[in-house]
Amino acid sequence: MDTLKITDHIEALEAAGHGLADAAAEAGPDAEVPTCPGWRVRDLLRHTAMVHRWATTFVAEGRTAFHPGEGETTLDGEELLTHFREGHARLVSALRAAPEDLECWSFLPAPSPVAFWARRQTHETTVHRADAQSALASGPGPVDPAVAADGIDELLGAFHARDRSRVRTSEPRTLRVRATDTGDVWTVRLSPTGPPRTERGDRGADVAADTELSGSADRLYLTLWNRLPAGAVALTGDEEVLRVWRENSAVTWG
Repeated sequence: MDTLKITDHIEALEAAGHGLADAAAEAGPDAEVPTCPGWRVRDLLRHTAMVHRWATTFVAEGRTAFHPGEGETTLDGEELLTHFREGHARLVSALRAAPEDLECWSFLPAPSPVAFWARRQTHETTVHRADAQSALASGPGPVDPAVAADGIDELLGAFHARDRSRVRTSEPRTLRVRATDTGDVWTVRLSPTGPPRTERGDRGADVAADTELSGSADRLYLTLWNRLPAGAVALTGDEEVLRVWRENSAVTWG
């Protein structure tokens, strides 16, 4: 269930991109990105710039079939930052200009292709903004609670509803995720034979949970995306469920 409007997503995407660029500029291209082992800030900028340009082609050109994109730039330093900022601005502009009835390729359920791309790029950029900020002493900053709750919903109810999700438990288990500030609750049924099945709100809430994660929506969001340590939120019940999640839930490019 997509709980934000397209305009809300675009505003969040715009803010996240500015925050990512500002953190990258402060950290410098050589800085290590602790949340992405093996990456430095230049790697993060190159990757996110590539994704933004790739997404823009579907929205701006109305492409109805998948295409792999043009790959990452080799630019560095100030030129790389400029390249990132320009690509991010083009994506925001393309989404704002897109007609509501635009037909183009997408890969997760959504009310429309434009709604899909606005939401997907909001969370792509918000998570990578946290990565850029992890290169600073201050660490990842807060995420707007409504954006964070929407992102948890996308991660649990869309990404990990797909057969390709690698999150499996040795026997059926139930994970509850509870946002203490927004009141949102997700019940996630895990099994050894298929992808997680997630219900939001009252649906499934009467089922006893083996594990519960609770905390503010933004801490839950960054924890479930493996951008904060497990101790950033409260855990009750079986710790094994969280271990399985953290070891198998990564969403990768390609």
